[in-house]
Amino acid sequence: MDQSSNRDSGEEMTEPEKKDINTNKVVEPSKKVKKKGIIYLSTIPKFMNVTKIREIFSEYGKIDRVYLQLDENEIQLAKHKKQKKIIKNFTEGWVEFESKKVAKFVATTLNNTQISTRKKSKFYDIMWNIKYLHRFKWIHLSERLAYERAVHKQRLLTEIAQAKREVNFFSYNVDRSKQLRKKSAKGEETTFKLPEVKQRDTDGEIRNRKVEAHVEDRTEFLKSIFA
Repeated sequence: MDQSSNRDSGEEMTEPEKKDINTNKVVEPSKKVKKKGIIYLSTIPKFMNVTKIREIFSEYGKIDRVYLQLDENEIQLAKHKKQKKIIKNFTEGWVEFESKKVAKFVATTLNNTQISTRKKSKFYDIMWNIKYLHRFKWIHLSERLAYERAVHKQRLLTEIAQAKREVNFFSYNVDRSKQLRKKSAKGEETTFKLPEVKQRDTDGEIRNRKVEAHVEDRTEFLKSIFA
């Protein structure tokens, strides 16, 4: 028989049961964990960097992580007081807010507005292009970047392998040419022949070949009828 039936029948509780009741603690309801929100910046103006992004968006709420995609093709060198400074240009960016509401508010409020209202600012004539990413988490961005890095690495390996094959082929032909020259200088005969390189047919040659094939087929067809 369970403890509840014992209590209903009027029996007294045992000492261990009393201790369990006395030592019960009031469990406080767990606090709600705030959901984070991520906004996407489709364009990053020149001279804008992570520090500047944090400075601008921190006015609206707490920021967790920021990532800007570097444009490696547009790295420029600027000379300033005999020092070379690398100017990094970014193509797109992601900003993670600790509050989802703040991220939505920033995307709705700042989209298609001027980055700066000061006329002397570098960003005076530039507009924000911001979008809130629904159900998007930072791990999705990490997975995408990892995939892009893997693709980029594979492309580089393929290009390096192709370059090595071309170098080996060129060096082999150079060595072969030297050997042929030595044999030619000594008056020795060689059976080496240059490989024939077949060029791609021109459009005119392709059309003429099709016309000839059509005439032959037509002739054979007429022969089969009147034979």
